[in-house]
Amino acid sequence: MTRTEVLHVDDAGLYHELRGDGPLVVLAGAPMDADPFAGLAELLAVDHTVLTTDPRGIRRSSVGDRDAPSTPRQRAADLARLIDHVGRGPAALALGSSGGAVSVLALAEDHPDSVAVVIAHEPPLLEILPDRDELMAATEEMLAIFETGDRVATFRTFMAIANLQLPDEIVDMMTSADATPRELADEAFQYRNMYRATVGFRPDIARLTAVSTQVLVGLGEDSAGELCDRSSRILADLLGTEPMMFPGGHVGFATDPAAFESRLRKIDF
Repeated sequence: MTRTEVLHVDDAGLYHELRGDGPLVVLAGAPMDADPFAGLAELLAVDHTVLTTDPRGIRRSSVGDRDAPSTPRQRAADLARLIDHVGRGPAALALGSSGGAVSVLALAEDHPDSVAVVIAHEPPLLEILPDRDELMAATEEMLAIFETGDRVATFRTFMAIANLQLPDEIVDMMTSADATPRELADEAFQYRNMYRATVGFRPDIARLTAVSTQVLVGLGEDSAGELCDRSSRILADLLGTEPMMFPGGHVGFATDPAAFESRLRKIDF
């Protein structure tokens, strides 16, 4: 059974879900909400308590000031509050993907007592890439395009930056004219409030290698050549580790949760 609740903190209401019983596992995305983690959460809930959440300002999680930035450190503080709130902490494992991977890196830096093991799965860390200046310039161009109202051009620019190849029908689905007001609001919050701070986050390598939290880098086996493949490999190298390879690509946990869970179980958590 899935239990749902909203935790009110500062100027935000943090929607979250709990499944199962046992050591706590946290699954986090950004701007991705809780739903794509549901399949993996159900599998892990056999012997763990699994916490999933919508990041502040996205879908079922509210935020008072929709003009304020949503930063990785702020989202990490939200995760720490949720871990404390559910009363099962410290978490045995926190797995974050994409922007959520950046959130859990900040969690390890700022709240190491909240989690034993962190897996940053494909974090989009532009600041550690050798072509950082070109990528940040392209990011600013993308955000400017978004403000013109051209959602298709915005998404195609995003794919070019990320070096993602998607069929036209997927692009059409992602930029559908039938998007709901809630979906449009979430999209605007993502581009205006989350994007810069997320891709502009620079991990404190000295801090991450000194804290009690074990920090691992996850990478999809099908992500070769993509931006997050590059940033994940560089981050792992900076940390003095090898990437932990997972089945699938950037969202392998959603496309094949059983295969992803099987690989995840190789870690002692």
